[in-house]
Parts: sequence; C-alpha cells; structure tokens
Amino acid sequence: MTTEGNIKKDEGNKLWGGRFDGSTDPVMEKFNASISYDKTMWKQDIQGSIAYTTALHKANLLSEDEHKTILTGLQSVEKEWFTNTFIIQPGDEDIHTANERRLKELVGDVGGKVHTGRSRNDQVATDMKLWLRDHITHITPHLIQLVQVLVNRAERDKTILMPGYTHLQRAQPIRWSHWLLSHAWPIVSDLDRLKALYHRINTCPLGSGALAGNPFNIDRVALAHHLGFREPTNNSLHAVSDRDFVVEYIFWSSLVSIHLSRLAEDLTLFSSREFGFVQLSDAYATGSSLMPQKKNPDSFELIRGKAGTLTGNLCGFLMVMKGLPSTYNKDLQEDKVKMFETASTLTGILQVAAGAMDTLKVDENACLKALSEEMLATDVAYYLVKKGMPFRTAHGKAGEVTRLSEQLGCPFSKIPLEQLTKISSLFTEDVSTIWNFEHSVEQYKAQGGTALTSVNSQITDATAFITNFTLQ
Repeated sequence: MTTEGNIKKDEGNKLWGGRFDGSTDPVMEKFNASISYDKTMWKQDIQGSIAYTTALHKANLLSEDEHKTILTGLQSVEKEWFTNTFIIQPGDEDIHTANERRLKELVGDVGGKVHTGRSRNDQVATDMKLWLRDHITHITPHLIQLVQVLVNRAERDKTILMPGYTHLQRAQPIRWSHWLLSHAWPIVSDLDRLKALYHRINTCPLGSGALAGNPFNIDRVALAHHLGFREPTNNSLHAVSDRDFVVEYIFWSSLVSIHLSRLAEDLTLFSSREFGFVQLSDAYATGSSLMPQKKNPDSFELIRGKAGTLTGNLCGFLMVMKGLPSTYNKDLQEDKVKMFETASTLTGILQVAAGAMDTLKVDENACLKALSEEMLATDVAYYLVKKGMPFRTAHGKAGEVTRLSEQLGCPFSKIPLEQLTKISSLFTEDVSTIWNFEHSVEQYKAQGGTALTSVNSQITDATAFITNFTLQ
C-alpha cells in the first residue's frame, strides 16, 4: 500500500474522519493527540463503554447477541490493557479512539454501535470523573495515615516541652505534641473538604451526547447507578464542558500541599544546628557531593517546593478555563495533564511526609534548653490579673519586669522580690510558682490549649475522626 493509502487508512480510524478528505499534518497529528497521557484512563473508558452498551441494549438499540458480542469484545480489550499487551496504533489519537478501534478489530462492525448517541465529549467527562473518583478512594488512606502518624507521635511525646513561635520569635512554652497536632488538624479539615468534593464529582455526564443530549431514550438514571454515580447530570451543555471538579480537585490538592509545606518549613528549621530539635532519619535525608558532614532535609524541602508546582497547576488550568465559550472546546484537553500530574505529585508528598514524620527523632533536651524565662512574661501578666489587675495594666507591668530583667542581666526567677514590688505591690512570695515551664503550659486547659488534658482530648477527637471517616 502507498504512503497515501496508509494515511487514508489512519484517517479512517478517526472517530471524526468521515467529514475530511485530506490528511492531517504530522505535526498537528502529534499536537492534537492525547493518547500518550489519557491512556491512563483505559480502565474507566472501558468501564463506561460497558455500562453504555448495557444502556443501549435496554433501549432496544442492541440485540441480545450484539450486546453479548460487544461486552465480550470490551472485556478482551480490557484484558489486553491489564496484561500490557494492548498495542497503540498511529491513528489512535486518544483512549476512546484506541479502545473503539480495537473493539471493532475483535468483533467487527457491530463494535461501532457502542458509540450510538455518545460523543467523546460526554465520554471523556465521564472517564475523568470515574478516574478521579478512584484516585480519591486511593489517596484517602494516605491522608488518614498521615493524621495517624501525627497523632501517634503526639501520644508518644506528650511530655516534651518546646518554644512556641510567632514571627519566628520565641513566644510561649508549648508541648511538642501540641505543635504536632497543630499540623494534624488541617489534614482533618482537608479530609472533610475531600468528602464534599467526592459528593460533587459523583454525578454522571454520560448520555449528554456532544452537547444537546441523547435522542435514543437512554435511561440515564440507571446508567449513572450502573457506574456507581449518585445521579446523572442535569444539563447536557453544562455536563460536557464542566471541569469545575478538576479545578476543585487541583485547588484541594494545592491546599493540602500548602499545609504540608508549612509543616516542612518548620521541620527544616528545627532540623538545623541552630535549633537542633529534630533529626531526620537517613531514609528521608541526603548528603552533599562536596561537604561530607552535611545531612540535608531534602524530603521536607521537596515537599515545600512541590507545593509551588501544584499551585502552579491550579493557576495554569484556571487560565485555560477563563473565558471559554459554551460547551466543549479542545482547550479542555489540558485538564488531564494537570489532573494526572497533581494526583501523582500529591500521592508522593503524602507518603514522604508520613514516612519522614514517623521516623524522625526529637531531642527533648534541645527543645527544653531552647526555653528561656522571658517567654514567661505573659505568665507574669496573668499572675497579676488573677490578683485583680486589669489585663492592659498587667501587660504593661509584665513589660517592666522584662525590661528590669534585661537591665539586671538575670532571668526572671533571679530578680529580687523587692525589685518586683517596686513595679507592683501585688507581687508576693508566691510569684516563684510561675517560674516553671510545666506550670506555664498546664494553665492552658481550655479546649484547644497546650495543657496535657487538652492535648489528650485532641488526640481522642482526631483518632475518632479518622476511625469513623468515610467518603460516602
């Protein structure tokens, strides 16, 4: 066969080829094709075709024999993908074309009936929702595992005290476990958001056609339920162009990555010699090609960096969506690239974060050594408040105590009582009880505080949440 004949044959394989007489420019062919990445959805594409074939049969558009023949063929195609024996051909511009082309090779022209009333527009939207739904089911245990690691560490390390920071300046004493849980609760919120996202994803576009709907009396409710969706979409124009679920997923992933980036930033600082609070396991650190002594927190730095990549995916795809005219436009082919990359990156981030957190070592002495008595200045104010002084006045008096400590060159506990009484007569011998870091953290017993009872309550609540969490 001539080269022209080969081109004509490839053009004939296209689902849209009947309208065109000339061949596609090879550069345009490659530019237009999405099979290199949308083949990831082979399972979902066949799943949708099986359900749609059954819907066609129920609508009396396929005989019993045709129905069985097509289902058998689709199962054979599925097996080829599963066993990695499916061969992509030059004319397979996307996963839909590839699967239908192979189906017709296996069962003959009857395979072409599977596309009756269906468009790649509603097909790809369905495939993507099925794929994303499967991905969410897969990624949820990783989120739960990360919360579990943080909770387990909080339970194990409840006695460790450390500085709490604002503006990266030492502020007040807190429990290390309280700090750990401060990074667990955002992931709990992320799980809540994911559940709501899963609900919104779980509507079925199949049966919307190219844009106007389906003319063949397809039972879309039964079709949706066959595929595990809660209901069909309500408007065919909206169904084929809707990518809000992709935007929302990438936004959600970006937010998760930002939460983990902040965790990574803290631990990158805490692992430095200047802090010395934690040491990463060798499994989650690397060295320097020049400086043998280095142990770099690359796991946390990569998490921090990849948060920027995911946020970039979000901004990039939002710009694709901005100002598109109604229904399907080929611009939307960018959706899968961003969705797949985001899903893969986030899965890696979660696994590395859980492993690094589970294996790092905490230096309790270094954390304790970092505490200094000027961090008890707020406790001085609270001491005076408990004796009846208005807080704003007490705040000023505590500031005077801080200044006096600096002038005398001694910690709070070494300031003579007679010097304190010059600042306020409310200072008495019992002021010595507040020069204690354990005493300081234990006064914060209100819900959400750093006292041991509150930390225990947080552990109980977080454990109950992840134990009972479901997407449905």
